[in-house]
Amino acid sequence: MPSSNQTILSAFPRTFLFDIGRVLLDFDFKSSLATLIPARINNHQPLIRQVLEQKDALEAGSVDAASYANWALQILQSDATAEQFYHAWQQIFTINEPMWRCVRQLTGNNHTLILISNINAIHCPWIFAAYPEFSYFKHKVLSFEVGILKPELAIYQYAIDRYQLDPALTIYIDDQLQNIESGEKLGFQCWHYDLTNHQAFENWLEKTLTTVHANP
Repeated sequence: MPSSNQTILSAFPRTFLFDIGRVLLDFDFKSSLATLIPARINNHQPLIRQVLEQKDALEAGSVDAASYANWALQILQSDATAEQFYHAWQQIFTINEPMWRCVRQLTGNNHTLILISNINAIHCPWIFAAYPEFSYFKHKVLSFEVGILKPELAIYQYAIDRYQLDPALTIYIDDQLQNIESGEKLGFQCWHYDLTNHQAFENWLEKTLTTVHANP
């Protein structure tokens, strides 16, 4: 984030809601899950697609990790163990370093950072140990824990009620347009994030915080 923002960032602390996938971390399920499929299977894409199509149930907390792993291994026709499935499911992430630089600066300037993510019990709490940078986020709204998936309005209302947020003073970053649209309905200041154009986010953030400065 440009150093010219320092005064603005430190003078008017705000609350930030951050998505995880393709905002803080990029991910690739398909390449990782492909390692579990026997070599005898020539076309594994339909099998992986079938597994991922049921991912919402895991992320909503309506199915437990062990049941999902055992079912997925059957679909993938894999001889792997559940532990090997968990490992493959976890090894999908790469850090989006430009956003983490932004996170560190926001934290240093007394902004409050909250995670709001569609995520599951295989990734959590593992992800927070694997990526200690998540300690910058003091609060979390995780779909599998609250039993609600984005873009349902209820998950955003949960965040508002749980952390007593003023949506007009809350900045929400997500890579999924339908999630952003839900956030906008509840009055958040929203940015539809593009992992390939981080600078656009920083430009928007500078302008947004400058506007807040002029009209607190």
